[in-house]
Amino acid sequence: MKEQPAKIGIFQRLSRSIAIGTGIGALALSMASQAATDIRFTLDWRFEGPSAPFLLARDKGYFAEEGLNVTIDSGNGSAGAVTRLASNSYDMGIADYSALTETTASNPGTGVTAVYMLYNTTPATVFALSSSGIKTPADLAGKTLGAPVFDGGRKAWPAFAKANGLETDSVSWQSVEPALRETLLARGQLDGITGFYFTSLLNLEARGVNPDDIVAMRYPEHGVEFYGNAIIARNDLLESNPEAVRGFLRAFNRALQETLADPEAAVAHVKKQDALVDEALELRRLKLAFDTFVVTDETRANGLGSVDEQRMARALEGMVAAYDLTASPELETLFDSRFLPSSEARSLD
Repeated sequence: MKEQPAKIGIFQRLSRSIAIGTGIGALALSMASQAATDIRFTLDWRFEGPSAPFLLARDKGYFAEEGLNVTIDSGNGSAGAVTRLASNSYDMGIADYSALTETTASNPGTGVTAVYMLYNTTPATVFALSSSGIKTPADLAGKTLGAPVFDGGRKAWPAFAKANGLETDSVSWQSVEPALRETLLARGQLDGITGFYFTSLLNLEARGVNPDDIVAMRYPEHGVEFYGNAIIARNDLLESNPEAVRGFLRAFNRALQETLADPEAAVAHVKKQDALVDEALELRRLKLAFDTFVVTDETRANGLGSVDEQRMARALEGMVAAYDLTASPELETLFDSRFLPSSEARSLD
């Protein structure tokens, strides 16, 4: 009987230790949760294959490991993504660098900067059918091309025309809805269209066009040095919480490297996000986009996410001319490399 109080004391101490430990753990989790930085992120388009690394980084906890609580929403175009950030509806996003340049030129002080160049070259492409006799840029003279008024390839047409010895007004334009663009070309109601390579190519095939009959003139292969889609951020976020931006890019870059190594596993995160997507189709879209516009000679040499300053200067000159913009010092500072992960992390070797 004399030992009983001692035993009770041991259990009491053990219970108190467990309670204290549990309390400390709960407090730590609570503090970690409170410390997480919210990042509202917008895509430029729907949840498709190319959005895989963003979703992967979220689903596998890479953003959380950086102390970030990231929400990812679909978008309605690059210009819309820039506007969402400019209006403070979102903190970060992805958008065509040309759209960022054009929007900033039209609205100085937009307050948005690119911090990671995902597409090293623009995906803008002219599509035609070889059965129409069109095989080269010169064959486009006198033809009618179709695209939405906001299409990047249509807007950049003056740069494509100049690089290939064509007059800007050598073609006529028909404004069409995005959903009808490839259908009208497949039916022969247009001579050609402009669109993103990995979108229009798959849409044409889905409409029964023989792949051997598709002529795809990608802008980068025809003298246009424009960059493509970039991760963008609000300037006030860059100033107030630069570590959050660096953490986001570290997590994304990690997920991008995994996506390049195993696209089949990565695209499963798109299917998880939207059960209605065709996983096989989005895998093909992902590979077309990343094998063509992410992995390039430049990114093999300099790493993912960065830009070549001399090429960027030439690209800016081309964008100013193509979009009839007014050059300004602000346009020259729309890409900021200070937040990029280490060169080793971004290497493709």
